[in-house]
Amino acid sequence: MILEAAILHIKQGQEQAFEQAFRQASPLIASIDGYISHALHSCIEEPGKYLLLVQWRSLEDHTVGFRQSSVYQEWKQLLHHFYEPFPTVEHFNTALQYSKNEP
Repeated sequence: MILEAAILHIKQGQEQAFEQAFRQASPLIASIDGYISHALHSCIEEPGKYLLLVQWRSLEDHTVGFRQSSVYQEWKQLLHHFYEPFPTVEHFNTALQYSKNEP
């Protein structure tokens, strides 16, 4: 599993419209082969700042399967005009995972 992480800075005053557009865009990304899940988190300390986390089966499922699809063009049209500046997207492998309920 690969974790995609992006810090999104949304233009001031556009947060509510962004969240609405993100709800509309969510089924698009979920339709891609290799997609596992995603979550959008809003920053408590800095209004307009969000953390997007997407789980993919492989790096290529994101970089090729999603980014080179017509679905991505729809995603871009719905969301990219909200970003200022454009986000940096990074990918991570799990190095360590811990849960309070696990031994």
